Amino acid sequence: MPKRDYYEVLGVPRNATQEEIKKAFRRLARQYHPDVNKDKDAEAKFKEINEAYEVLSDEQKRAAYDRYGHTGAQGPGGFGGEGFSDINDIFSEFFGGFARASAQSRRAPRRGADLRYDLRIDFLEAVFGTQKEIEVTRSKTCPRCNGTGAEPGTFPTRCRTCNGTGEVRRVQQSILGAFVNVMTCPTCNGTGEVINVPCRECGGRKQVRATQRLVVNIPAGVDTGTQIRLNGEGEPGINGGPPGNLYVVINVASHPFFRRKDDDIIIELSINIAQAALGDEIEVPTVDGKEKLVIPPGTQSGSVFRIKGKGVPHLRRNSRGDQLVLVNVQVPTNLTAEQRRLLIELSKTLGREVVPQQEKGFFDKLRDAFGV
Repeated sequence: MPKRDYYEVLGVPRNATQEEIKKAFRRLARQYHPDVNKDKDAEAKFKEINEAYEVLSDEQKRAAYDRYGHTGAQGPGGFGGEGFSDINDIFSEFFGGFARASAQSRRAPRRGADLRYDLRIDFLEAVFGTQKEIEVTRSKTCPRCNGTGAEPGTFPTRCRTCNGTGEVRRVQQSILGAFVNVMTCPTCNGTGEVINVPCRECGGRKQVRATQRLVVNIPAGVDTGTQIRLNGEGEPGINGGPPGNLYVVINVASHPFFRRKDDDIIIELSINIAQAALGDEIEVPTVDGKEKLVIPPGTQSGSVFRIKGKGVPHLRRNSRGDQLVLVNVQVPTNLTAEQRRLLIELSKTLGREVVPQQEKGFFDKLRDAFGV
């Protein structure tokens, strides 16, 4: 297969300067080097780029190539391998840059990890808000060594293996030249320092685990799943970085008879047939105490009444939801003789026609009444 034009291989014009040729070579070499590009054609492409650069970067070889083509460029000495020298410089610089960046990244200040604490509270505590004391176990700077990891009176020393960089290089020879393999220093594990006398309390880890009591202010209106953020109460930062946050996740216990839907409170009450037929004024339990509610005559089972402002406070505005009262008419099961006689007399004045009705659930009745 005939060789491609060297200028075409590097993507430069025939009148390109040496600086333009070198810049194009560096860009393509990084793109197609087999240690970077795992495509099956990358190695062949890389050899082609190196061959083109070796000729065009040499003024004598370039002149011969411009005049006689590929045959003239080879000349009596053939390719001398100067391109491999340049590529070694490039990749030493390229991967060495990665090494420096990686080492600097490990020693740079980093924010501590966030923590989560699951807190269960009562229904009424969620409605009105409360304060809770919790215990959180987390890391903190070792008080004995003040975070150096070394026993007091001693200090960490610079790692001799990596000279404090946290990285070591291994030069490997291949058919394409020498390549630099950068890895974490095995002596200091990338920290750049060695602790000769570890702290007796933290064992050289620079941090210890400790349990601390914290007070959590729970606002009125929280619900299951609400997260309360305590800034700076997470794990401590690394290398002087800021601490993480503690997220307290709320789980609200159920109530014996109150139920919640968004910011409304729902309660289900039973009244007798006389109250339903004649009407009545009853006392309804709310989270604030008992409230009077008027039951109008002819109230049907499943009717829903609203008591304004007796629901759950809104978290982000100064108002409250409502309380919804679902009324069920309770049919007596144990009648006295007098009650039975009166009901028989009443039944004689009422019709006996039976009208089928579709059964509806609790929330179906609420939707019908209030669209909730």
